[in-house]
Formats: sequence, C-alpha cells, structure tokens
Amino acid sequence: MKVFAATGPDAPLQEQEVNSPIPTGREVLVRVTRSGVCHTDTHSHAGGYDLGGGGWLSIADRGLKYPAVFGHEIVGEVIAVGPDATDVRPGDSRIVFPWIGCGTCSRCVSGSTNLCATSQAIGVFRWGGFATEVLVPDSDYLVDHEGLDPSWAATLACSGLTSFASVRRVLPLTDDETVAVIGTGGVGLAAIALLSRMTRARIVAVDVSDANLENAARLGAHVTVNSRNLDGAGLAEHLGGPVQAIVDFVNTGDTFSFALASVAKGGTIVPVGLFGGSTPLSTALLPLKAVSIIGNYVGSLEDLRALVEMAKAEDLPRVPITEKPLSLENTVDSLAALNSGTATGRTVLVG
Repeated sequence: MKVFAATGPDAPLQEQEVNSPIPTGREVLVRVTRSGVCHTDTHSHAGGYDLGGGGWLSIADRGLKYPAVFGHEIVGEVIAVGPDATDVRPGDSRIVFPWIGCGTCSRCVSGSTNLCATSQAIGVFRWGGFATEVLVPDSDYLVDHEGLDPSWAATLACSGLTSFASVRRVLPLTDDETVAVIGTGGVGLAAIALLSRMTRARIVAVDVSDANLENAARLGAHVTVNSRNLDGAGLAEHLGGPVQAIVDFVNTGDTFSFALASVAKGGTIVPVGLFGGSTPLSTALLPLKAVSIIGNYVGSLEDLRALVEMAKAEDLPRVPITEKPLSLENTVDSLAALNSGTATGRTVLVG
C-alpha cells in the first residue's frame, strides 16, 4: 500500500510503499476511495495549535508519532476483515468514523470517544486516509452510506459531523430569532445547510470572502455580511436586532471578541474553529450578559449515524466539492490551498 507520510512537523509529505496490515479481532482493512482534505489536517501537519500569547499545543506531546499519515474524512471499500468483525464483508463501502479513543475510559464507554483524553483518532494519531488503504480498529466505526454520493459522504465524517454537533448546541431557536455563522469555508457552509433544515430562525453568514458568502446564500443563509465592510458597526447594529446564537468556525481572538460583542443577553456562543489566538476577556461581562460559551470538538459516533440518516431522508443542500485523484501532488496542493485561504468548499481526493 502507498502512504503519503510526514516525517515531522511541517516536513514535506513523502510517498512511501509499506506492507498492507492484516486485520485481527474486529479490525477492518479498507481501500480508500474518497479522502477529504480538512483544516484539521493542516494543524496536524504543522504539529500543533496556536494558543495565543506565544502558547503552542504540541500534538506530539499528546501522542502523535512520526511518520504520520493524515486524512480523516474517509470513505472506503472493505477489502479484509478480522475474524470477529462479522457485521461487514469485503466489497462493502462505508464511511470511517475517525474520532475514536482508548475504548475503556468513562468518555469512551458513554459513547463520547471524541472527548477521550488519550485520543486515537484516525488521521491524527493513527494512520489515516492520505493513503491507498487504512486499518480501522473496530467495525463499529464503519457507517453505511448507501444512497449518498460517496464524496459528499466522506465530508460527513468531519465537516458535516462538526457542523451538525455544533449547531445542535444552539437549538432550538424560535422563528423570530437570529443565528450567525462566522466563517463559511467547508464546515461553516455545512452548518448553514443544516440550519436551513433544522430551524426557521434567521440565518446570517459572516465572512471576509464574497465568494464564500455567495455559496452561503445558495445553501440557505438569509443574510450575508462581509465583516470587512462593517466599518466598526456591531453585528446586531448592522442587522437591526439582537443575535441570539453565534457559531464561530474561525475562532481567532478577533472573531471570538466579535462574537462576544455581538451576542444578545442570554445568548449562546459556540467556538469551533482551531485557527487559534487569544483575547482579553472581562469576567464581569459574562454574568452581566448571561452568555453561554460552549466549545464543540467534532462529534460522536451516534451524531454521525444520526447525520447520515438525516442525509438519506432529506434533501440536504450540499457544500461545493472539488474532486481530485488521490496522489501525493494533489494532497500537497490541497493542503497548501487551505493554508493560503484559496480553497472554497471542500476538496475530496478520489482513489
């Protein structure tokens, strides 16, 4: 099998030929047919996260070992199964749920493997989808996507799942309330598409890119706001009314400050993005505004299954997807486009 591996933080990806693993127990070997490219992959490739104020969260300190193979939005064909994996068979096509944990802690036992303190996430701590094959440690982490476009199905494993779990944290909203989405890249667009089906509240998209905002309007945003054009006005002032909920898919110090200044009394902010930074925060303002700040990190296996069933049952708007052949060159170019901010929608590598 081929893998496109990094030998260290920010090291150029290298194509390597390695032996295909032989699945044991409930393990499943999957041939990668779709692999989405995500901002999380750029953070993993960089080796960590900017915490602001000079702080840096090293992924290696959390267990990342090199060489590392990233890529966590995977759809693939089952090609071999361990003797105890009786619920799938070779030839089945499945979404791979990547956000797995140790399997024994209280978080994992309760189903919140995405919150495990010793994450074993596929495409971060375990070899992922920037490869021709991937070993899944348990067939439970495979989700049937029959009837869905496989490239779109691959994006449900992260951008779809993250947006689904995040917007659920601000619902329900009444018809006369407003929810704002900051950042309309692939994940933010997925959130707008889901909100258009999950609430009748007014949906406002905020970004610095007119092209991204055009996509947001197409997917269900009632109002689009280029924050560069606000000229110092607050979002509520610009909209002529309060903003009850804000989901921030950028989450820098600047966007968090913008969200806190914009949210209504008693409102909710959900920070999601990992672009990093920090901001001064008035502790008195939090109780005075009675604001809820609820961070969200991807979602659970149960969330993914619910999202896939929703996608099968409803005509959900889809984020723009660009397909490219799964190769070293296209993997490198797709990551570079995300880093430079030139990517629109989602890129999916096709094997």
